[in-house]
Amino acid sequence: MKGKCFTIAVLGLLLLLISACDTTGSANTEPTVPPTPAPVNGFGSTANHVHSLLALPNHVLLLATHYGIFRSEDGGTSWEKVAAGHNQLMEGLMAYSLGYSPLNPQRLYVLTQIAVVPHPGTLGLYTSADQGRTWKLAVTTASIASSIFMEAPGNDTPDEVYIYVPDLGAAGLRVSMDDGRHFSSAGTLPFGSISGVLPIPGAPRQLLAYGSGGMARSVDGGVHWQVLKNINSPINEMETPGPHSPIYASGDAGIFSSLDGGKTFTAVNSQASYGSLTISLAHPQILYGETGSAIYRSANGGHTWSALPHISGHLGKLAVDPGNALAVYLSLNYPTAVYYLGQNGTAWQSLTPQV
Repeated sequence: MKGKCFTIAVLGLLLLLISACDTTGSANTEPTVPPTPAPVNGFGSTANHVHSLLALPNHVLLLATHYGIFRSEDGGTSWEKVAAGHNQLMEGLMAYSLGYSPLNPQRLYVLTQIAVVPHPGTLGLYTSADQGRTWKLAVTTASIASSIFMEAPGNDTPDEVYIYVPDLGAAGLRVSMDDGRHFSSAGTLPFGSISGVLPIPGAPRQLLAYGSGGMARSVDGGVHWQVLKNINSPINEMETPGPHSPIYASGDAGIFSSLDGGKTFTAVNSQASYGSLTISLAHPQILYGETGSAIYRSANGGHTWSALPHISGHLGKLAVDPGNALAVYLSLNYPTAVYYLGQNGTAWQSLTPQV
């Protein structure tokens, strides 16, 4: 439950991502990587690890890893490598910052970085129009900047997506209205760097930006911003399950909640702070928090928390079952593995494919 060390400014987060995934710690140079070792399971070798996990309606799961994007249509019973494999699009690249449009769950976006050398794939933002079955390159990283930190599907049209370019600092928020093919400035942020941006579902052009400087709100797509004065500490994670729902934030000072569309936030628990916050789409009062060694669940909007059953391994990403607020998927790292905790909540069930 001790989460005071989780907040890191965006540049630190970017360096952490890159340093964990290549031997140079730089997004601008190509690492020297030995040949990929033999797979230990259907997700690859012991070196593989997870950057993003999505649980979508109709039992669709998507896993963005260092060595490929994996997809399941049956709740994890079977998996298919759909990108970044041998002779596939994104070959030699890792995938991170995987997200889907709240206005069109078929529309997905993912960012890429170098995984192996040589890498036939082209670094950039990729998009899918069929819920991750197939992918195409939307825009190259080189045409925008040296690196792109994160993507966030917009709330204005199904074709809108935001990215953040850390090299540009407060001018780094960019927006595309054509599925990522072309980007323009969204305006000047009130902070020198951010950890993320949340387009509020059901509220076109309304955004929340957050990071080490706190939190700010825009009602015009990022052109103008108002800093939320009552948030005086860093915020590392922000989530909401959907339109007209609570918005939750986790930071150094604990868990915060907004019931008015992000205009104001109230502290609901000053003792709990998590590096990862995951919300149920089916029940807006049920949310999950993750520390480096344990997973917790709240059934009352973050006021109180209880620990889920322990699982050994390097904890990765969480995703709540869209149809069952009390069921959750969990990925592990080194090697990549996926587990499922059902509504009874007694034991984790492996969904990891065998070689």
